[in-house]
Amino acid sequence: MEAIVKHIENTVSPDPAVRKPSEQHLQSSACQPGFPLSLLHIVCQPNLSSTVRLSAAVLLKNSVKQHWRDDEAADTSIAHDDRERLKVELVDAMLSSPAALQNQLSDVIALIGRADFPDRWPGLIGQLVARFSSGDFHAINGVLKTAHSLFRRYRYESRSDRLWLEIKYVLQNFAQPLTDLFLAAMDYAAAQASASNKDGLQTVCGCLLLICKIFYSLNYQDIPEFFEDNMPKWMPRLRELLQLRSPLLESADPDEAGILEQIGSQICEIVSLYACKYDEEFAPYLPDFVKDVWSLLLATGPQSKYDLLVSNAIKFLASVAERPQNKQLFGEPETLRQLCERIVIPNMHLRPSDEELFHYNAEEYIRRDMEGSDQDTRRRAACDLVRALCKSFEGPVIGHFSQYVQHLLQEYSANRQSAWRSKDAALYLVTSLAAKAQTSRHGVTQATELVNMAEFCRTQALPELQESGVDTLPVVRAACLKFLVTFRSQLPPDMIIGALPLAVAHLAAESPVCHSYAAAFLENAQTVRNAGALVVTSENMPEPQALFQGLFGLLSRAGSEENDYAMKCLMRSLFTYKRRSLSCFGLIVPRLTYIIQQVSKNPSKPLFNHYLFESLCLCVTTACQADSSSAAQFEAALFPLFQDILQRDVTDFLPYTFQVLAVLLEQHRDGPSEPYWALFPFLLAPVLWESPANVPALARLLRAFVRSAGQSLTEARVSSVLGVFQKLLESKAHDHHAFALLCQLVVSLPDALMEKYTRPVLMLVFQRLMRTRTVKYVKQLLVFLAAYALAKGADRLVAAVDGVQAGMFAMVVESLMLADMQKVDAGADRRVCSLGFSRVLTECPAMLSTYAAQWPKLLTALVALIELPQAEVGEEDQLAGAFASDGPAGDHAGGIGSGAASYNQLVFAGKPATVDLSLISGGAAGGTDAKSGLARGLRDLSMRAPGQLQPLIRQADPQAQQYLQQYLSANNVQLA
Repeated sequence: MEAIVKHIENTVSPDPAVRKPSEQHLQSSACQPGFPLSLLHIVCQPNLSSTVRLSAAVLLKNSVKQHWRDDEAADTSIAHDDRERLKVELVDAMLSSPAALQNQLSDVIALIGRADFPDRWPGLIGQLVARFSSGDFHAINGVLKTAHSLFRRYRYESRSDRLWLEIKYVLQNFAQPLTDLFLAAMDYAAAQASASNKDGLQTVCGCLLLICKIFYSLNYQDIPEFFEDNMPKWMPRLRELLQLRSPLLESADPDEAGILEQIGSQICEIVSLYACKYDEEFAPYLPDFVKDVWSLLLATGPQSKYDLLVSNAIKFLASVAERPQNKQLFGEPETLRQLCERIVIPNMHLRPSDEELFHYNAEEYIRRDMEGSDQDTRRRAACDLVRALCKSFEGPVIGHFSQYVQHLLQEYSANRQSAWRSKDAALYLVTSLAAKAQTSRHGVTQATELVNMAEFCRTQALPELQESGVDTLPVVRAACLKFLVTFRSQLPPDMIIGALPLAVAHLAAESPVCHSYAAAFLENAQTVRNAGALVVTSENMPEPQALFQGLFGLLSRAGSEENDYAMKCLMRSLFTYKRRSLSCFGLIVPRLTYIIQQVSKNPSKPLFNHYLFESLCLCVTTACQADSSSAAQFEAALFPLFQDILQRDVTDFLPYTFQVLAVLLEQHRDGPSEPYWALFPFLLAPVLWESPANVPALARLLRAFVRSAGQSLTEARVSSVLGVFQKLLESKAHDHHAFALLCQLVVSLPDALMEKYTRPVLMLVFQRLMRTRTVKYVKQLLVFLAAYALAKGADRLVAAVDGVQAGMFAMVVESLMLADMQKVDAGADRRVCSLGFSRVLTECPAMLSTYAAQWPKLLTALVALIELPQAEVGEEDQLAGAFASDGPAGDHAGGIGSGAASYNQLVFAGKPATVDLSLISGGAAGGTDAKSGLARGLRDLSMRAPGQLQPLIRQADPQAQQYLQQYLSANNVQLA
C-alpha cells in the first residue's frame, strides 16, 4: 500500500518525468487483484493527507467506471473477490468519511449499483436502510446521496419488465423506511428550528431535500400502491415543508439558491408530477397546494436565487390550469386578473441578469431565447402558464392580457429610451398568447384567430426595424426579428419579402444577438411556403452582393467569427440563388477559404464547420454544373488549403476535405491530374483508414479515382485499391463501402484486367458471407452481382461464380437471389438488380440448360422485385439534413456536436449511386425501364431459343405470369 501511496503522491508532481510513470503504473494496475481494495483502505486512512485520500477515491471511482464489467474473467475487469469485498466495505467507509470523500465513495456505490443491483448486490438496500435508525443525519445524508444516485435513472429509463421488477424490489424494502425517515426528519427539523440550531437545521434540511428527490424518482414511472396509500402522511408534511421559512436557512448570495429554494423547487416538481399523472388520487390535495404555491410566488423576490423555484412553481400552476377538470380553480375573472398582474407580467420582463447575458454572453442568451434551452427560466414558465390558460379560457385570457399589452406598448411609446423593456415584454407576451402550435422547422404553425398577427407585425415589429440606426435599442430590434422568425409561417408573403432588406441591413448591427437573429430570419424566410410554393425565390431575394457582403461583414466581427446562424444563412442563400450567385464567387470562395484556414487551427464549433464546408461544396457544384471547367479554378484555390489540413492532420476536417476532393475529381472525365495522383499513395495509408470517420469519404474519393482513371488504371494501382476493398469487406460497419468500391472497379476496368481479379474477389466475398451473413451484406452482394452482369455480361458472371466452385451459381440463385432479392433498397440499387438479373435470365445460355430448374423461380422473384413500390424522395427531403437545426446525421455514432470524431455527409456533395448505369454499355442501361428491358430480353431470347420459354414461364407463379403478360403487351412483344 505504501508503494501505491507514493505513486499517488507523484501524480501531483509538476515534473513530467516523475508524474507520467506513476500515472501509467496506477492505470495499468487498475485490474490487479487487491488494487481496488488498497485504494479504498487508503481513502480510509485519517493519517494520510487529504490530497492523497481524495486522489485515491477518484482513482477508485474511475477504476470501477472503466473496469466493472459483466465478464469478470476478462483481463480488463476487476476480480470477483475484490468485487465482493468492496460491496461489503464500501458503505461503512463512505459513512465514516469527510464530505468530499463521502461524495466520491457515494458515486462508487452508485456505479456498482447500476451494474449489479439488485441481482448481484441484493444486500445493498439493507445496508443503506440500517443507517436510518442511527439518528446521525450527517451519516444519513451520505446514505441518501447514494440512494438518490442509484434511483435517479428511474426518471428517464424506458419501461421494461426488468425495470418494473427492480422498482418493485426497491419499494418493498425501501418505501416504508423512507417514509419513517421523512416523518422523523420533519419532526427533527421543527425541533432544530425552535432551538435556533442553524447547523442541525441545515443538515436535516439537506436530508429532506434528498428524500424529496428520491420520492420523485420512485414515483416517476407510476404511482406505487404504497405511496398512494400513504398520501395522507406525505402530502400534509410536504405542504409544511413548502411553507417552511427560517432566517437560519436564508441564502445571503442573491444569485445562489439556498436549501429552502431547492426544497421548494423539488416539491413543486413532485406536485406537478402528481397533478399531471395521478390527478385522480391527488385531487383532494390539489386546491391547498395551488394556494400554497400561489402564496409562495407572491412572496418571492426577483433575485436570481429564486429562478428555479419560481419556474417550477409556475410550471405547476400551468400543469394544473391546462387540465379541463381544474377549470374552476382559475375561471373567476379576478383570479385571471391576479394571475396576469402579479405572476405573469412580472416574470415576462427582462431582468438585469438577462440584460447582462444579452450584452456580454450572447451565445447563452440566444440558446435560451431562440433555441429553447430556457426550460427552467421564469420567462418560459410564464409563457407556458399563459398558453395553458388559453386552452380553457382563450377569450377571457386574451382579453385580459391584451389590456396589459396595450399598456406596455403605451409605456414604450411615452418614453422609448427608458421603457424599452415594456416593448420587449409586450412582444414576448403576444407570442405566448398567439402561438398554439410550433416547430423548429416551420415556426408557429397554428396561431389564435383572436390576434391579427399580420397587423400586429405591421404596426409593432416592422416599424422598429425600419427606424434608422441598426444599433439603437438592440433588445427591441432583436425581439422584433425573433417575432418575424417565430411567426414566419403566419405572415403574408409580401410582408416576408418586404422584411428581407431590413434583415440584410441588421446584419451590420453591433449586437451579436441582433445580427444573429437577422441571419436566422433570412435563412428561415427561405423555407416558408404559400400554397405549396416557396415564398422567397432567387428572383425576389435581395441583391446577392449586398447579402453576401453583409454576412461576411458579420463573420469578421470580433466574437462572431464562427456564427452558426450566419454560416447557415450563407449556405441556404447559395442554395436559393443557385446560378444567380455565380457573379459573387470572387468574393465568396476566397472568404470561405480564409475562414477554413483560420478555424482549422482550433476547430471548436461543429455546426459552424459543417455549414462552412456545405457552403464551399455548394459553390463547387453550382459552378461545375454551369461550367465543368470551373473545377480547375477551385482546385487551384483549394489544393494548398487541403494540403495544409492533411499535413497538420486536422482530424475534424479530414472527412470534409476528402468529400470535396471527391466532388472535384468526379468532374474529371479524362483522368486525374498530376496533383491527384501525387495524393493517391497518401490515401492508401493504413492509419487514415483506422479512423471510422474517414472511411466513407476516403472510399468515395477512391471510387472517384477509379471512375476518372477508368481503363488507364495500372495493375499496381488496382491491386492497391483491392487491398483497401479487402480491409473494408471484413468490417460489418464498412462492408457497403467495400461493395461500392468493387462495383466501381467492375464498371470502370477493362474486361481483361477485371477478369484477372474476379475469382479471388469472389472467394473473399463468399467466405465473408459464410462467416458473417447480415441483411445489409446480402443486399450489397446482390447489387454487385447485378452490376457485374450489366458491365461484363451475364454469361461471364455465371462462369465466374462457377469458377469458384462447380455448380455454385445454383446456390447463389436459391440462397441469395430468390431469398433476398426483395430486400434490396428501393431506388438505384433496386433498378440495378432489376436490369442485371433480367440479363441473367435472358442473356445467359446456361440458364436454359444447366440452370433451367432455377429459371422459373428467378423469373418469379424478378417480377416481384420490379413490382415493389418505389420510394419517392423529394428535393426538400433530400436536403433536409443540410438545413436541420442540429445538423445532419452522421454515418457513424457521435454526430455533429458530440465531441467524437464522426463522419457527416455533405448533403451538397451528393451521394453517388453504388452503380452508375450511365457508364455501362455507353449508357444504354441507364435509359432502360426494367419492365421494358425484361420484355425485350425475353423477345430476343425466344428468337434464339424458339419454343423453350413458354413451358418455363408456365412454371412461374401465376401472379408473376399476369404481370409478365402486361409487360409483353405494353412493349408489343410476342414470344416465339
